[in-house]
Amino acid sequence: MSNVIIAPSILSSDFSRLGDEIEAVERAGADWIHIDVMDGHFVPNITFGPPVIKAVRNRTDKIFDCHLMIEPCDPYLGAFAEAGCDIITVHAEATTHLDRSLQAIKQLGKKAGVSLNPSTPENVIEYVLDRLDLILLMTVNPGFGGQDFIHSVVDKTARVKQMIGNRPIDIEIDGGVTAETAPLVTAAGANVLVAGSAIFKDGSQENYAANIQAIRDAC
Repeated sequence: MSNVIIAPSILSSDFSRLGDEIEAVERAGADWIHIDVMDGHFVPNITFGPPVIKAVRNRTDKIFDCHLMIEPCDPYLGAFAEAGCDIITVHAEATTHLDRSLQAIKQLGKKAGVSLNPSTPENVIEYVLDRLDLILLMTVNPGFGGQDFIHSVVDKTARVKQMIGNRPIDIEIDGGVTAETAPLVTAAGANVLVAGSAIFKDGSQENYAANIQAIRDAC
């Protein structure tokens, strides 16, 4: 797939140099910047919130792809929109009224995404397809980087691709994406790949570029 979008996850970057890391990965060929927001409640980890995102927003004009792993999510949507997120993705498991959450994101002028944990069946989002710009499928259990890829989500990706039909919805894969697993999900219909440790593991812009290109070439 030649038009695959690579979205490096800054969860795996050096937080002490976050702005520099974002600039480096942009120069290395990133298409989007993926921002994993975790609250220590919905997932067993805590990362960062709107103030940090706002502080680095001026370091790039790339799309900020914000993945909210927080519960509740609705009270914070406005703050993440104001911080500069372009796509705001909420978990179907983290909101009682998914349609309302997606409407709120749209009303803030942002693209709306929904994420599904590996065990969540895709039919839970059938009724909101016309609200969506993006569907994010977790290929690990959310909360930590560096986990092993869950292969059963490859078939789930193909089912989601069939379900959305001709709708202009991106299918994003998050978790365990490497040059080995990327072609499996792109062949199944995914077009956006989140990669953290597979990109940031070697600590320099030159290595980031090589790691991004390896994933592209594999697809």
